Amino acid sequence: MASKKRDLLIFIPTYDERENVTKMAEELLGLPLDADIVFMDDNSPDGTGDVLDELAKKNPRITVLHRTGKLGIGSAHLEGIAYAYDKKYRVLVTMDCDFTHSPSDIARLLEASDEADVVAGSRFQNPDSLPGWSLARRGLTHLGHLVTQKTLGVTADATGAFRVYRLDRIPRQFFNLVTEKGYAFFFQSMFIMVQNEMRVIEVPIVLPARTYGNSKMSMVEVRRSIEQLGKLYLARMANPAQFRLGRELEALDPKLHDPQNWDAYWEKKSKPGALAYDVVAALYRNAFIKANLTRTIRREFTPGSQLLHAGCGSGQVDTKLHEFVDITAVDISPEALQRYSRENPKAKAVRHADIFKLPFPDKTFDGAYNLGVVEHFDQEQLPRLFAEMGRVTKPGGKVVVFWPHKLATSAMVLDSLHFVLNDVMHKGVQLHPPEPSRVGDKEEARAAFAAGGLELKSYDFGPRDLFVQAIAVAERRA
Repeated sequence: MASKKRDLLIFIPTYDERENVTKMAEELLGLPLDADIVFMDDNSPDGTGDVLDELAKKNPRITVLHRTGKLGIGSAHLEGIAYAYDKKYRVLVTMDCDFTHSPSDIARLLEASDEADVVAGSRFQNPDSLPGWSLARRGLTHLGHLVTQKTLGVTADATGAFRVYRLDRIPRQFFNLVTEKGYAFFFQSMFIMVQNEMRVIEVPIVLPARTYGNSKMSMVEVRRSIEQLGKLYLARMANPAQFRLGRELEALDPKLHDPQNWDAYWEKKSKPGALAYDVVAALYRNAFIKANLTRTIRREFTPGSQLLHAGCGSGQVDTKLHEFVDITAVDISPEALQRYSRENPKAKAVRHADIFKLPFPDKTFDGAYNLGVVEHFDQEQLPRLFAEMGRVTKPGGKVVVFWPHKLATSAMVLDSLHFVLNDVMHKGVQLHPPEPSRVGDKEEARAAFAAGGLELKSYDFGPRDLFVQAIAVAERRA
């Protein structure tokens, strides 16, 4: 690499591009750009890496990175992006080496990057952008673009590698959200950009029929890309905030011990097997629980009240509350806190804490609440939990608990699923931690609150949420 510090890097992954790399390097070096060039070769059988090494010896602006084998086009781009961040480049251009991406178009993409976070070379802005393509291939390409638009809500060309990234505007942590290592990297990364409200500009390019080499996208990659597109669509329905960058969390407390291992629960929810369950749960959560919580908080508290969400989880149901009250969210699971911060960027604070030992002085909040928390503790723990929530609540303040009922429809469904999966199929699956303390009736709730120094004020269990959770409101005695 040249000793002069440059702001622009051009990155090109290669595999069996021996016939193209010399011409590509010559054209790139001939451009009126002050740019460094990095080729990353995946141990090409045709000797591409050896040719690149010779080119690098002749020109200090060229660097060659070698990998052990064909590890995936997406993983190559992620490594190239990491390299650019490590070397402090401000602007990164990525492109293919087969001349379907023309070096002469780079200047136009760079010019557009003055007003964008990401610039995509687009095949879909001009009707004559695919010269020489067969009707069938052109039709499939446009169909893929249409499907991506409809499933992911991405209007830009999401499957092309010809891009400009403004690394000086994109937080490096953003790329930690991108997990795909194959061709699905391109539409997943573009989808995540849109979810994070990055400004994406398209520049029309002409993509000629491939004349240098052949497409390296196998049918296995095609099938996997289709599968990942479907999974992204479902994940977008279930929890789009998982694809957003959250706020930087305050320092985590290494002394906290989580006996119920909630981090594992939240990490499990990110796995493919949990996706269908998450979609159904998200539909129910948004249709019923969120509405009931919003209605209850507005009824029990005045605008601007300082509230504690004790055991916040992912916080999908909190999103409509922040314009009415100020919420401090706490949870023992760092994974849950990350999810909460993505869902709720307007939260007053997000803290790592044990709800049995809250890190706040007495009488800090106007009220406290939680949903789907108390049932996971036994009858001996509940008085301690309610006493601690009451301690940080001002006298006369309210404690609101959404408490799954023993006869809840959801409990019956989950219990039935556990029976089929574990007793019949012997899968050993635990969809959620045990629930030893579902509430039975109003008097049971009254006694539990009283043992923690709280007085039950209202109790409701009915059809508004399809008979799932009792809504119990207690008050701290003056």
